[in-house]
Amino acid sequence: PEYKEENVELVKKGCCNLVKHIENALKFKVKVVVAINKFSTDTDAEIDAVAEICKAAGAFDAVLANHWAEGGEGAKNLAIAVEKACAEANVDDFKFLYDVDSSIKDKIMAISKEIYGAKGVEYTELAEKQIEQYNTSGFSNLPICIAKTQYSFSCDASAKGVPTDFVITVREIRSCVGAGFLYPICGDIMTIPGLPTRPGFYDVDLDPETGDVIGLF
Repeated sequence: PEYKEENVELVKKGCCNLVKHIENALKFKVKVVVAINKFSTDTDAEIDAVAEICKAAGAFDAVLANHWAEGGEGAKNLAIAVEKACAEANVDDFKFLYDVDSSIKDKIMAISKEIYGAKGVEYTELAEKQIEQYNTSGFSNLPICIAKTQYSFSCDASAKGVPTDFVITVREIRSCVGAGFLYPICGDIMTIPGLPTRPGFYDVDLDPETGDVIGLF
């Protein structure tokens, strides 16, 4: 539902997910700047509550972003905050979540536990076979990019907030050797289809007499 009336307490309850994302980013030892996108129905009290929670969670800053309504001027303060964060950051502090030379399963476990908060990972028979193939082929040292639902830290899209006591299920593990990574397919998720060799824009045109766009749909 769309919330149009002020409800600060409800906003605060929804921030648990945001806090988890801040905590995750801080594990890389970077400065976190949160952009608070303003909707027309948001109140100052609600925005202040979000900013306060972000800073309490360890964010370097949390800044209102209203560029959808004000253009570049609406993102000016955000840009200034990012500039300050970059100036105060020490690149030597940056750390990766895992050692890229660790095993495929160890890397997946690191992401699942540290980023998602899972208690463990389970693999299908297909995924197990693919891991063996990648180990044999010399691809076990590639970094991991997990494909799963964006609606939850778990594989269950209906599990909102910060779910706990769940297991990440790896259905299969695909490879992008040229790009240099492996990507486990977790839970019920579909990847984006590959683009055709002939881009769709070739079929889009403009009728000079009517001004109508042709071939867009």
